[in-house]
Amino acid sequence: MHRDLFLPVAAQPTVDALVEYAQQAEAAGYERVWLPETWGRDAVTTLTAVAERTDDIGIGTSIVNVYSRSPALLGQTAATLQEVSGGRFRLGLGPSGSILMEGWHGVDFERPLRRTRETVEIVKRVCAGESLEYDGEIFQLSGFRLRCDPPDPAPPVDAGGLGPKSVELAGRFADGWHALMVTREGLRERMADFRRGADLGDRDPADQRVTLSLPCIALDDRERARHLAREHLAFYVGGMGTFYRDALARQGYEDAAHSIASEWANRNRDAAMDAISDDLLDDLGVAGTPEECRERLAEWTGIDGVDAVSISFPRGADPAEITRTIEELAPS
Repeated sequence: MHRDLFLPVAAQPTVDALVEYAQQAEAAGYERVWLPETWGRDAVTTLTAVAERTDDIGIGTSIVNVYSRSPALLGQTAATLQEVSGGRFRLGLGPSGSILMEGWHGVDFERPLRRTRETVEIVKRVCAGESLEYDGEIFQLSGFRLRCDPPDPAPPVDAGGLGPKSVELAGRFADGWHALMVTREGLRERMADFRRGADLGDRDPADQRVTLSLPCIALDDRERARHLAREHLAFYVGGMGTFYRDALARQGYEDAAHSIASEWANRNRDAAMDAISDDLLDDLGVAGTPEECRERLAEWTGIDGVDAVSISFPRGADPAEITRTIEELAPS
């Protein structure tokens, strides 16, 4: 089981700060650092800085969306990041959600599964150096080809997904799946979807990689750690559209999911956090003292089919708390 690091999704003071987390992760033996692209610094520029200032650790996007960049441009980007990192790059992409795509980027959120599938296919062809002749349901492309040599090896292309169909799509067309906001039992259910997709695509699961992003915070102050984790979960379920709420509801927490979302929508932030029971908190992440977190992390690393657990952080964690958690949960 590999141990990855999910660079902080919350705003950081500088690009240098993100690079320093990656350098700390490399020194501590983490396999790869992942960077999401939300509403802060763009992932491409930041990962270029990480690639230039690290030596061995893998880098990847988890995730970039398939609406704000064209598939051909995503292919160019993946090829370039593979070059500047010396073959250490892995592209994670996905559709995100309607509120984010339409509200932030002014793009109609249409046919997200089909768009993700076609984007994966196009990116792979671009990175293989093929002349792009593509006749899809969404994209009809002709004539594009990399002007530079294609990367060797081509970077793997993963897909994010929360629901059964999106996870099946990842198994069928992508080189891996990025799991987020799942319970242990929910993860096992989605693994069945991933394997079904791999079968439909005649893929060998041994050639694919499943990465779980797991919210973690390990502090001597247990109550502070659990408060940060509760605040993080309430924000995602209540404030990030409906897809995290729906994913939680599918996993047996329907009442809690709707209570959290309702209280958050009514600006009752404390009530939204109060709707997260200790059992729910422990079913979705790892928060507490360092010793407690190491014990609970072991419960996740033994799940069949998961190749890497990526340590992520509550959005309210400060730099010292992030650094402490990186140290305490580093690979042994």
